[in-house]
Amino acid sequence: MDEKRRCLACGEIIHGRSDKKFCSDYCRNDYNNKKKSEHLKQISKIDKILHSNRNILEKLCPDGKITIDKLKLSSGGFDFSFFTNIYKTRKDDIYYFCYDYGYRYLPDSNRILIVKKKDWA
Repeated sequence: MDEKRRCLACGEIIHGRSDKKFCSDYCRNDYNNKKKSEHLKQISKIDKILHSNRNILEKLCPDGKITIDKLKLSSGGFDFSFFTNIYKTRKDDIYYFCYDYGYRYLPDSNRILIVKKKDWA
């Protein structure tokens, strides 16, 4: 006797085509949504951190450019592990950006320069 195929979502016996994996569209959608759920939670968590970082930079730098102590960023909840991109200048200065706000470590100090990118195309 051949083994009955079961729905990957609910476990019910599947009738129909031999390559069918789900008993209904509902089960197929439910299965795929649950599968994506963990992935989307991780993306959402990272996106929340990036937005928080950007908001902290914006709050500290209302005029578009400021030098502050690194500790001030850290104590405000800034997470230095997350940024959207890196920009290297011709002078080899490296800026870490959170969307339109960037920062760079100033040499030989515990200070950070925060800037706002102005020229968006």
